[in-house]
Amino acid sequence: MTRIRRGYIARRQRTKIRLFESSFRGAHSRLIQTITQQKTRALISANCDRDRIERDFCRLWITRINAVIQQKGVTYSYNRLINDMYKSQLLLNRKILAQITILNMNCLYMISNEILDQLKI
Repeated sequence: MTRIRRGYIARRQRTKIRLFESSFRGAHSRLIQTITQQKTRALISANCDRDRIERDFCRLWITRINAVIQQKGVTYSYNRLINDMYKSQLLLNRKILAQITILNMNCLYMISNEILDQLKI
């Protein structure tokens, strides 16, 4: 049986995969199968870390808003503020509210008073 020389396509795919593995050590930088496994694991971990960072920031924003609202009065809480905002159809996300609390607390008090006035009517 004659020998069949393989084309360049498979070799080109392997070199493209090897471009990703510059920081891997040992067999993870030499063997194609382990390179692809490490690559998928690395990309999945990067995505999980991005989600975790977003979760942490959301928790921080909620904590800041709640701290300022609690200073106003014990009866009013973060949960009631967000619920009243949805009822009055005021669309401000938590990030913007947290920035308002940091820069100008009086503005947040004005917003909450306006919401309470609208709901009482």
